[in-house]
Amino acid sequence: MTDIETGEPTGSGAADTPPDRLSTNPRSPYFDMDVLQRGIGIRFKDRVRNDVEEYSISEGWIRVAAGKTKDRHGQPLTIKLSGPVEAWFEHAAQDSGGA
Repeated sequence: MTDIETGEPTGSGAADTPPDRLSTNPRSPYFDMDVLQRGIGIRFKDRVRNDVEEYSISEGWIRVAAGKTKDRHGQPLTIKLSGPVEAWFEHAAQDSGGA
């Protein structure tokens, strides 16, 4: 079997899917720098978004910054938006084995 969008076998494509939940905030338990460095594309309600702070595919929501407003700890205030979420890697995985 192959993945319809990429044409790759589903075995390797399944291992190369973004996590169900990811955050750009280093204080979050869902923060993962290695995944973020590969670049994550987010489509929310059929629109590609570049301003996503955190997302959850299974729960169907994203968090985006509410303007330039900051909370008392200096972190941006965020708004949680609900709807269908799709995520993908923008860059291919780097082989760590070496040839």
